Amino acid sequence: MTAVSCGELLEVVYTTDLRKKTFHYFIGVPTSAPNLALAVGPFEILVDPNMHEVTHFCLPQLLPLMKHSTAFLHQAFEFYEELLSARYPYSCYKQVFVDEAYKDVTPYATMCILSTNLLHSKHIIDETPLARRLMASAIAYQFFGCFIAMQSWSDAWLPIGIAEYLTWSYVKKAFGNNEYRYWIHKDLQEVCAFESTAGLVMLDNSDQKSSNLYFSTKHPFTTSEKYKKIYRKKAHLIMRMLELRIGRELLLQVFNKLLSLSTSAAQQKYQNQTWHSLLLSTNSFLKSISTVTGKDIQPFLDQWVTEGGFTKFHGTFIFNRKRNTVELELRQEPTANGARKYVGPLTVTVQELDGTFHHKMQIEDNLTKHDIICHSKSRRHKKKKIPLCTGEEVDMDLNFMDPDSPVLWIRIDPDMTILRQATFEQPDYQWQYMLRYERDVTAQMEAIENLQKYPTPQTRLALTDMIENEQCFYRVRMEAAGCLAKVANEMVTNWAGPPAMITIFRKMFGSNSCPNIIKQNNFHNLQAYFLQKKIPVAMATLRNVHNICPPDVFKFLLELFKYNDNSKNKYSDNYYRAALIIALAHSVTPAVTIGALSGSMVTADMLSSDMKLLLDEVTSYLNLEKLLPCYRLVVTVSCLRSIRVLQKNGHLPNDPTLFRSYASYGQFIDVRLAALEALIDYTKVDASEEELHWLFDIVEDDPEPYVRHEVLRMMAENAPFSQGDGSPLATTTLVERVWNLMNCKTSQDSRLRCDLVDVYYAMFGRLSPTLISVSESSFNFGFKRSSSAYNIEPVESMDISSDQILDIEESTGVSEMLPSSSPPGLSNPQEIIDIEVGTTEVVIQPDKEEEAEEDDKVKEERVIKEEEVEYQEEEEEESGKMAEKAFPREREIVATDQDDDEEMSNGPRIANPIQIDDSDSSVEGEESLVKVKSTSRSVLPSSFLKMAMASKQKDSTDIKPRHALERRHEDPHKFDIFDFDSDEEQRPKMQAFAGAPTPGGAAAASEEKHRHHKERKKKKKKKHKHKHKHEKHEKYVKLEKHHSSESSTRNSPFTD
Repeated sequence: MTAVSCGELLEVVYTTDLRKKTFHYFIGVPTSAPNLALAVGPFEILVDPNMHEVTHFCLPQLLPLMKHSTAFLHQAFEFYEELLSARYPYSCYKQVFVDEAYKDVTPYATMCILSTNLLHSKHIIDETPLARRLMASAIAYQFFGCFIAMQSWSDAWLPIGIAEYLTWSYVKKAFGNNEYRYWIHKDLQEVCAFESTAGLVMLDNSDQKSSNLYFSTKHPFTTSEKYKKIYRKKAHLIMRMLELRIGRELLLQVFNKLLSLSTSAAQQKYQNQTWHSLLLSTNSFLKSISTVTGKDIQPFLDQWVTEGGFTKFHGTFIFNRKRNTVELELRQEPTANGARKYVGPLTVTVQELDGTFHHKMQIEDNLTKHDIICHSKSRRHKKKKIPLCTGEEVDMDLNFMDPDSPVLWIRIDPDMTILRQATFEQPDYQWQYMLRYERDVTAQMEAIENLQKYPTPQTRLALTDMIENEQCFYRVRMEAAGCLAKVANEMVTNWAGPPAMITIFRKMFGSNSCPNIIKQNNFHNLQAYFLQKKIPVAMATLRNVHNICPPDVFKFLLELFKYNDNSKNKYSDNYYRAALIIALAHSVTPAVTIGALSGSMVTADMLSSDMKLLLDEVTSYLNLEKLLPCYRLVVTVSCLRSIRVLQKNGHLPNDPTLFRSYASYGQFIDVRLAALEALIDYTKVDASEEELHWLFDIVEDDPEPYVRHEVLRMMAENAPFSQGDGSPLATTTLVERVWNLMNCKTSQDSRLRCDLVDVYYAMFGRLSPTLISVSESSFNFGFKRSSSAYNIEPVESMDISSDQILDIEESTGVSEMLPSSSPPGLSNPQEIIDIEVGTTEVVIQPDKEEEAEEDDKVKEERVIKEEEVEYQEEEEEESGKMAEKAFPREREIVATDQDDDEEMSNGPRIANPIQIDDSDSSVEGEESLVKVKSTSRSVLPSSFLKMAMASKQKDSTDIKPRHALERRHEDPHKFDIFDFDSDEEQRPKMQAFAGAPTPGGAAAASEEKHRHHKERKKKKKKKHKHKHKHEKHEKYVKLEKHHSSESSTRNSPFTD
């Protein structure tokens, strides 16, 4: 076993029995704790033959792959040192390849931990660009990120942005400028799309500005992984924008100055006050730029770093033939989601017949109009080569352009100097000219995106020419193939000739003697290799007038499997075979068999002949992989995805058993993720609760942390349901499980917790799930009696239901029951009351929105039900059953008022929802009856109406609380905590409960009072026995209206 850590290895000390050993590492540079790491394993060690300071570690039997994968690393070191004019800040560097890594690449001081999945042989093509970029990124983070770290999270954009800037500078050198600009274009689109849909990305949030995101961005441990990904891309784009403003050379001098100051500070071993140079902040970066360049970039930072958003442009133009000018109109859309207003310069490029001309415009308002004078005039019959922006002169066919206009095409912000999303309206022939003759990759990509709107023969011809043009960048040719398939589907009714791209593919890759038979694989031309993978996938998306894949295309795809021969090829064809299987999956259309229409079980006899051939190819390759596995099992991954497509379209039974077997622990990670992706899709389509909980079992118990993270990421992107769908998957069990995982079981893994937040938001949104009832957020309180007062203390288990009883210990002799049916307005669980209980105060802050008023029909039904309950309880009272619910007769209760003629209601005494802002809302008197001692914090529904706390002095102890609808105010001396008319009113004093009476006299007196009360109730019932039921209903309605009008005008301290 070998232990690898940061710094230099000083010695290895063995024990006397030689069974244990200790590795001593020393790092002489001040380093923050998060940049320290340790890896232990049976590693094989490789010292880099070109740089002896670099050492590589891998697991057994992977040494040959590691030699090939890391052979370029010395070139990256040399590039960075030459670019920054500074030496590597540490004395050594170690790369450790481990299995089941937390991430693909994790840089630390003097070392980096990488996944073994990045290792590849010389026969693999597709993995090489990704692996080299990630390893080069790890070296860049050694300079900025490990050696020079961020001072705070609000300054993280600086080391991240600089490291990403250095990484993509190496990509530009190693893979070319076209590859670099292609990825810049893609990253810009991705950042704008995220900010327009998810929320703003503020790089420096030190001002604590509010964001519309559903998570906090004030700390990295609460930030979503998707947000961090966009954060890194935006930081790189901002650093690139800064390069365009101050110049590349000056920006590199700033980096050199930062490294020089940090190197000097690191050498001061005993003067740690100078170590602040090892921390990079926005202020220190501003000072360095001001010192080196003499420029102030504070306005730039205020516009793009401390604020989020992008600029959205929409441009149109009209050519004025008389003045020979282009009347350009640019309109900003600052009100769009994620968009913001931009003020500053903007470059517009106009390609004319006499060359390319750049024009600077000043953008100040939302609508900007600018007249651009053309440098050339129209040529009706002249033929002359046209110069391009690269200085190249080409011949163009000008028959399709406007004969009066010299403008070939117009571009907005061609160098991507700002974060923008620009759309421009110009005729289709101008987009075609831009695609054919513009040499900028980003311009060609924009032309392809816009040509999808113009399905014409000229567009078809332009796209075909680009696919066949070997001088064109291979990614542009791949995008053109995908666009041509979409254009062909739009032109299906008037398409002439064979299906799109069949002729092109046979011309490029068919044998000379028989073009229908494909040549043996030869991937030496890498551009042709990527195009050979892309064209079949694009062709599979073609559809005929019946919206099915054309038979010629399907037959062509099967022939590619038949004639595929890689025997004499230097490179592996596993990615090519995987692409062919994906192409077969794209050709599948929904089944129209009798079994699919009737909903019965699909059998093999129901499959069409084409689907049988497709299924044979997929299953044969899936079984062959078990005998002859390819690199990273990419063919198995494609087969699993194809099987899921067949299931979704009704060609196979919808059964998750196969995917479960491939998703189990022990399979290769890529295969597991593909199977889990299919299970997530199955869960969403079939609403399978069993599969959903099985996926959460993976999240809880799977040994691989990366798998747990990816499962949640895929669930967030393809949520099983969303809020308001009414899905049967939305259950309280699921809510409790996700909430418990989010708050309890993932405290050790912040990434996993943030992933759970993403999943919770995707399923339930920002609000509380509507399926959570009020009864699940109520409270139980236990009452304890003191000498002269009752102390209320919350029970530790705080779970209550609205129809549960407020438990009072038997020693108090008091019990009070909540109604069996919830009061009106109790069904909205999203409105909550936040109750904070202190020593002498109760602060209630309900939501501001009042619940909607019930209509007349609902009121009538509710009143009728109340009357039925009243009659039922009166009958129970006559039979002596009410004695069990009444207060015990052994206790004598002294109330504040007495009214023998007052009517008694049968429900609990309830008040309307209130809002209390007073800090002191407790009932005061000579002797406090209620002392609130709990300091816990609780949440209750805002519609949970409060129980009346004042009792009436009666001759009998059979006291029942009144309902809110029958609350009267005829006696001005009556006391009710909800019936204050003004703040100046003196609150009446509440008397304490009397002590326990003697067993003889008190009991007899209580019996006598109870007997008189029963007689009075019988006389009252006979008196009102023959009254009409409708009259009683009207009385209740009038009382309710009277109560609502009084409560709306009363100036109470309990209301706003």
